[in-house]
Amino acid sequence: MLLPALALSSAFLAPHAASRALSTSKVAMNGGKGFGGGEATRDPAPTVIDPNDPKGKQQAIHKAESFAEYLAKRSAGGGAAPAAVGSVVPTPNAGTALVSDFTCTWLSASEKAALKATADALSAPNKGFLASDESAGPWLRAGHVDAAKAPGLSEHISGVILHWETLFQSDAAGNKMVDLITRNGMIPGIKLDKGYDTAGIPGTAVGPLGHPETWDKGIDDLDARPPLGGGTGPDRWRSGARFAKWRNVLQIDPVPQGLPSDLAITLCVHNLAQYAVICQRSGLVPIVEPEIVPNGDHDISACAVATERVLVAQFEALKAHGCYLEGAVLKPNMVKNGLTGPKATPEEIAAATVTVLKRTVPVAMPGIFFLSGETALDEDNEEEATNNLNAINRLYPDLPWSVSFSYGKASQKTTIVTWMGDTANDPAAQQAILARSKANGDACQGKYVKGSCASVGVDGNILQAAGAY
Repeated sequence: MLLPALALSSAFLAPHAASRALSTSKVAMNGGKGFGGGEATRDPAPTVIDPNDPKGKQQAIHKAESFAEYLAKRSAGGGAAPAAVGSVVPTPNAGTALVSDFTCTWLSASEKAALKATADALSAPNKGFLASDESAGPWLRAGHVDAAKAPGLSEHISGVILHWETLFQSDAAGNKMVDLITRNGMIPGIKLDKGYDTAGIPGTAVGPLGHPETWDKGIDDLDARPPLGGGTGPDRWRSGARFAKWRNVLQIDPVPQGLPSDLAITLCVHNLAQYAVICQRSGLVPIVEPEIVPNGDHDISACAVATERVLVAQFEALKAHGCYLEGAVLKPNMVKNGLTGPKATPEEIAAATVTVLKRTVPVAMPGIFFLSGETALDEDNEEEATNNLNAINRLYPDLPWSVSFSYGKASQKTTIVTWMGDTANDPAAQQAILARSKANGDACQGKYVKGSCASVGVDGNILQAAGAY
């Protein structure tokens, strides 16, 4: 049934409504100065202050309990704060997490601090995601293990998104995939959606993908599945994952079908918002991914209009469900032309994309990680994705978010073609994934030089191990 997806669960609405009640506590921060630079104290004051003794007042403020001590008090009896994953996610403290008491009160202060610490670590400067969440195959069983071991990869990759089957795999020596990732300085995450049914949403039109509009399955049993089902405190991460991904797909066909439809947008954004708060309740940072696929002959302006509509609706849904934005990240499409539409330049893509983001994405969200999307078979998708990201950061260097990448095909095409299932090619494949990751890290700074990273080019679009890249 479609109606349940539109209904907002009382479990999510009640906490959100409660957030309207502002806490009267004031946290000592920034060396005793509040947001506006003035002195901030907690009621009751830690000592009796003589109003005629400014120096004594200042000393009393400095003696107030630390933010870490405050969080410890708040979390006492409500579950211990999680341990950090190696040195990848810092332990929340006054320097890594400033948590407002009056937002998302359905989460404790310590839970919000932990989510924010992970989201900030994922959004580290000049780093992105390695999207390795394809379904099982030889590359999953072997190649991704070797990629996780590539020395220096964590200099450019903050998190690795794994498919369900891959998360629980081990290498030949018995090392778990999640352990290999964390030992190499990265954070493991998991894809949680179960894909979509091409039968689609009843009553919606067939789009450029050849089927009606859709929304992803898996929300009904999400709460009960590991790593979400059962466990509290540190036990909630017993699988090793610290963040999650959920993708919904929308199509563009403005004339004559009017896609994406209001119905499909509503279903998709609430589906994503519900997943996001379920993840946060379980201690996982959600990647929110409303993907508008480029299939079709539309121009870049049609994509800009559709992307703005979707992102406006997405953040309205996240607010309605009570999502803690500081503990989540966004994975959108860039604003581009359709695969068979008039070709836009990287500079045009950058301008259109940034315009839409500025109109729709709150600055509270720490990171934006672009998906690469499909490209035409006569285009090198690796270079296209890197050049487009580079143009965004070169032309707009002062955006309020970390603007980065979450590439699958556009990070791994040359790696897969180099590897092709032969273990003798493992070292060369590791170098290929490292080189492309560095190129994308440079693009996060607007410093990538076009063509400077080796690629198999358009030939690799068909000559590879597991599907069209």
